[in-house]
Amino acid sequence: MPKMKAAIFVEPGRIVLDEKPIPDVGPLDALVRITTTTICGTDVHILKGEYPVARGLTIGHEPVGIIEKLGSAVQGYREGQRVIAGAITPSGHSEACLCGCHSQDGAGTKHGWKAMGGWKFGNTIDGCQAEYVRVPDAMANLAPVPDGLTDEQVLMCPDIMSTGFSGAESGRIRIGDTVAVFAQGPIGLCATAGARLMGATTIIAVESVPERIEMSRRMGADHVVDFTKADPVEEIRRLTDGRGVDVSIEALGRQQTFEAALRVLRPGGTLSSLGVYSGDLKIPLDGFLAGLGDHTIRTTLCPGGKERMRRLIGAIASGRVDTRPLVTHRFKLDRIEEAYDLFSHQRDGVLKVAITP
Repeated sequence: MPKMKAAIFVEPGRIVLDEKPIPDVGPLDALVRITTTTICGTDVHILKGEYPVARGLTIGHEPVGIIEKLGSAVQGYREGQRVIAGAITPSGHSEACLCGCHSQDGAGTKHGWKAMGGWKFGNTIDGCQAEYVRVPDAMANLAPVPDGLTDEQVLMCPDIMSTGFSGAESGRIRIGDTVAVFAQGPIGLCATAGARLMGATTIIAVESVPERIEMSRRMGADHVVDFTKADPVEEIRRLTDGRGVDVSIEALGRQQTFEAALRVLRPGGTLSSLGVYSGDLKIPLDGFLAGLGDHTIRTTLCPGGKERMRRLIGAIASGRVDTRPLVTHRFKLDRIEEAYDLFSHQRDGVLKVAITP
């Protein structure tokens, strides 16, 4: 049986490069040869044992590649075509999908809903940090990449860009809004760019790492609050003349930033939560205004599917956003364990790493 290299979850604390069979495809699937992928913060949660997956699973959910083989029922694509697939790969036909909740796809369940059911790569099926990946429901998930765009230009579309932009979208930002974005990692930086695209006219980023502070301004932040030098709640209140922000986006997944994101909202404002939390969250009574502040709290799992990918590729192709600067390091697949070590420990100013064959 033909073999391929793949980054495999062995146990908490160990993801190793090993060999496993190249997957075959069913009638609705596609086999994609990976040309570029990357490592996500969620993969680090898996590595640390904070998010459980099966031992022996190939990790990764951000594929850019070339169609190697198509299932017998797949139409509208050709072998040799450059494509991406979202980190979320919905079936397209479940009740959840037909309601627009692709990330909660429950295909095969009695009622058609499953929490986080759209997230399959590196979660419930083998993922993308490998030489090949099987893409399920290919006609719902494969988005062609225009010839004029490089792999690195579209590398953020499957997850980081889709997730970050969804933070702005879930916040329902309007033209003229003031927005705070807590944490300027890759997702927070894309949330900052998304807020600018949606019409926010004042964007306040919260970050302490110098390289990320600089990048946040490049992605659209008007002000950056260094939380090691000033209390972010007090500083954002000062910058808004005591009013608070229309929308706050929490992009770290910690109790402290969630509370701060709630406390800086104006009455009637929206907290858009993108963080992956590893423990219970507590809502502070004062920040919640005892439940009488008309606040909205929205959570979001990265939107997926080919139409989402098409729109994000369009934003890249039009020049309205450029995520290439987020790729700070590059590794060959043979060195992915080294890449994990660098990324998980956040050394050398790393934002995102590009992994190529």
